[in-house]
Amino acid sequence: MRALIVAATGLALAFALVLTITALGTPPGTTSPKPMLTTVPAHP
Repeated sequence: MRALIVAATGLALAFALVLTITALGTPPGTTSPKPMLTTVPAHP
């Protein structure tokens, strides 16, 4: 029974965390206009 209570408490805390992050919205700022520079390894 204790395990069920602990699991329900953890689930409620996780749900509250998700709701809090959702309420805060996206952080201010913009994305970089420059593309990420990546290289493809040369094939032997």
